[in-house]
Amino acid sequence: MSCGMNNTQTLPQMTPAVAMIRTLGLIAALCGVIIVAAYQGTYDAVQENKRIAVERAVFKVVPAAKSIVEYFALADGKLEKVGAGETAQSGAIKFYAGYDKDGRLVGIAAEGAAKGYADTVRILFAWEPATQQVPGFGVVSSRETPGIGDKIVLDKNFLANFPLEARLRADGQALAHEIQTVKHGSKANPWEIDAIAGATITSRAVGKAINDAAQILLPRIRPHLDTLKEKP
Repeated sequence: MSCGMNNTQTLPQMTPAVAMIRTLGLIAALCGVIIVAAYQGTYDAVQENKRIAVERAVFKVVPAAKSIVEYFALADGKLEKVGAGETAQSGAIKFYAGYDKDGRLVGIAAEGAAKGYADTVRILFAWEPATQQVPGFGVVSSRETPGIGDKIVLDKNFLANFPLEARLRADGQALAHEIQTVKHGSKANPWEIDAIAGATITSRAVGKAINDAAQILLPRIRPHLDTLKEKP
């Protein structure tokens, strides 16, 4: 008869529920690593594609431009050229100065955004310092209903609202007249946008996006127009 003791211990069996949780945890962790790696691996390419898309949009809304220079209009009233990979300071607004082949300023382009029917409508609009008008705009992003919301870039009557008056007050602190979208058929002033029947909310988003951005940006740009008129 053996007096020795068996020190071998039996490990507790893993229940099916624990095994499933462990497996799901491993899968989730692996998916997270893959997503982060993919994001980091494509980030530069995505940002470059966005830059190219915006640049093309600038040339579209400022067709006389042959080259552009990116600036930040800072909250303290100063302007700062945008360097490669540079991010904006708090309160800064990015804009694009367009120059003709002789290096003369022909227009300013900037983004604006406002709530539409389905989501935020982001646009890029132009402003001509010589005439103090908004000659046109382009859509940067929109999730408005196809066939309705996209009328803002297809409807000839809506596009006929432009050029739009965007004149600064004598003191240069704000627009002389607020840009706004009015009920279809009731436009009476050059700073008003005649809405599209059946797409009024999206039409209003365009007017609000331009007005809100212009009210902040243009007073910051005005003191620097003499500097901006020649390409640096």
